[in-house]
Amino acid sequence: MQKIKESFILQFIRGPWFMVISSFLIMSTAGTPYAFGLYSGVLKSVLGYDQTTLNLVSFFKDVGTNVGVLSGFLAEVTPPWFVLSTGSVINMVGYLMIWLAVTKKMAKPKVWMMCLYICLGANSTAFANTAAMVTCIKNFPGSRGVVLGLLKGYVGLSGAILTQLYRAFYYNDSKSLILLVGWLPAAICLAFARTIRIMKVPHQPNELQVFYNFLYLTLGLAGFLMVMIIVEQKVAFTQSEYGGSAAVMLFLLFLPLGVAIMEEHKIWKSKKSAQNEAVQMKTIKETTPPSLPEASPAPTNSLIDSSTEKAVQVSSCWENVFNPPPRGEDYTILQALFSVDLLILFFTVISGVGGTLTAIDNLGQMGASLGYAPRSISTFVSLVSIWNYLGRVMGGLVSEILLKKYKFPRPLMLTLILLVACVGHLLVAFHPPGGLYVASVIIGFCFGAQWSIVFTTISEIFGLKYYSTLYNFGSVASPIGLYVLNVTVTGHLYDREARKQLAALGLTRKDGQALNCAGVVCFKLSFIIIAAVTFLGALVSIILVIRTRKYYQSDIYRKFREQAIAAEKEMAFAGH
Repeated sequence: MQKIKESFILQFIRGPWFMVISSFLIMSTAGTPYAFGLYSGVLKSVLGYDQTTLNLVSFFKDVGTNVGVLSGFLAEVTPPWFVLSTGSVINMVGYLMIWLAVTKKMAKPKVWMMCLYICLGANSTAFANTAAMVTCIKNFPGSRGVVLGLLKGYVGLSGAILTQLYRAFYYNDSKSLILLVGWLPAAICLAFARTIRIMKVPHQPNELQVFYNFLYLTLGLAGFLMVMIIVEQKVAFTQSEYGGSAAVMLFLLFLPLGVAIMEEHKIWKSKKSAQNEAVQMKTIKETTPPSLPEASPAPTNSLIDSSTEKAVQVSSCWENVFNPPPRGEDYTILQALFSVDLLILFFTVISGVGGTLTAIDNLGQMGASLGYAPRSISTFVSLVSIWNYLGRVMGGLVSEILLKKYKFPRPLMLTLILLVACVGHLLVAFHPPGGLYVASVIIGFCFGAQWSIVFTTISEIFGLKYYSTLYNFGSVASPIGLYVLNVTVTGHLYDREARKQLAALGLTRKDGQALNCAGVVCFKLSFIIIAAVTFLGALVSIILVIRTRKYYQSDIYRKFREQAIAAEKEMAFAGH
């Protein structure tokens, strides 16, 4: 009995469902860049930055978050555990240096050094995404929309999760939050790194239902965090009360482990019954004389010059750059990069994600300029985190349901999300009563939904063979949009208004003094421009809807169902 229990425990740890749970936990703390709004004020005050400089640091944070080409290339040649371990080291180094700077345990770093530190720390998110999320999608390609939505959803929730843990560990010490985001995600990645790997997952009829069960539990976690955000806004919590809420949150975070245990137990039972059948078949074969194998014909033309073969492969690689396979087949990296479809997606990410990310990164300054209390600013960050999660989950889930039931093209869902995002930007620009609360919800939801839909679309159009690299190339568009909309537009216009206000008071800014602006005017023109750019992105995305209409009318997941059934038969044959 003890041996049987041990064998189940080993199978569970090595099985696909524990790998999914490990991915959930890794992603639940991988969204460290989304906590930037909680400590951006500390950077600005301690280091004496103006808004343009702070937005420049924020830009390099998002460069690190989204430029994961290095992690993509690394994932093509190394196992996922190595990618995760590398990301852990980068995370610790980057955020530790920032923490040393704001606590003045080191000399004040130059701006370019702070940009480098935060770029390194944030880049660990790309390593976690590449290793955990891409591996899960390759293991469950037939459910990729829900899988990607769930995993990206955990990244969205990570801002609220880290906030709860930060309050429990450090209460209101914003500087210690930087230390938390330095050591905690790195420790979790190292703890579960060996469980993340590509494996042959046999076809399971209830696979999609299992992911729905995970979804229901994570919705419970998101609901609890939402309630806590509202309660903490109304009631002043002590550190011990924050500790109690964090304990409940951790319990809800680990609940999907129960679903994974039950599903893996079903697989274990089916393997046991297959082994019993194999014993019976072996007994029958022992009583039957073996048949002689048929002679196979001698191979002809088997000797090919290897150098010639390599030359042909390289030549064909470049010749086929502008002759890609049908949509849904495996594109090469060059074929995808020169594809009009990817260029359109690239532009929509620049305009759509760049705009919403600009809003998220400026939440702290927007709240301060409009006269909100620090506790309210913390609420905005948590609201964005919760609705970012819901956007990622619902963007993946709803688009998956609409695609499978009604052949509703995923790019059209992207167009609708961009139009909704325009409303959120206009609410920031004109700020009606309570407008920033509503804008936080809309912008958080649209930001998350865009990522789920864009990354799923890339996997569907260009295949999964080089998805680790193509996924990260798709992310590169985000910091481009962020630099244009955040640094050159929002930061510049904010500082211009702040200098006007200082001049009106007859004051001048001293060296090392933070430059602050007050009132709706600080961000009004910036977000009118952002809304216009986002609307342009929605119009451009319609071109992709037209180009891929016929493809999404077909059964795009048929080959993955056939491959899963073939893998199941292969494993059953090996068991016999």
